Amino acid sequence: QVQLVESGGGLVQAGGSLRLSCAASGGTFNIYTMGWFRQAPGKEREFVAGISRSGGSTYYADSLKGRFTISRDNAKNAVYLQMNSLKPEDTAVYYCAARSSGVAIVTDTLRYDYWGQGTQVTVSS
Repeated sequence: QVQLVESGGGLVQAGGSLRLSCAASGGTFNIYTMGWFRQAPGKEREFVAGISRSGGSTYYADSLKGRFTISRDNAKNAVYLQMNSLKPEDTAVYYCAARSSGVAIVTDTLRYDYWGQGTQVTVSS
């Protein structure tokens, strides 16, 4: 069992940047594939980015590649999402998630075992 807590969300103008953090506790962090997801009002939760257990592999939603960067620091039990060139359509609640089954990075929300409470990101025009 692992607990996840996101932080770093807030209000930012279009074109600005935010860095989200996810702190993990209660588990062996380096056995989890980690992912970031987001959910806007009235829409389904969608995949943003994923990172392998060691941090050696990353994967991004096509529409976000080049603007967002996922990273992890296993010594600190943390995963990060650097978001640059933010757009109003990036406004959503962002969630950190952990997956313990399998080694591949996956994009399906159902394949992740643990979730944080979410942090709100609002991008103004």
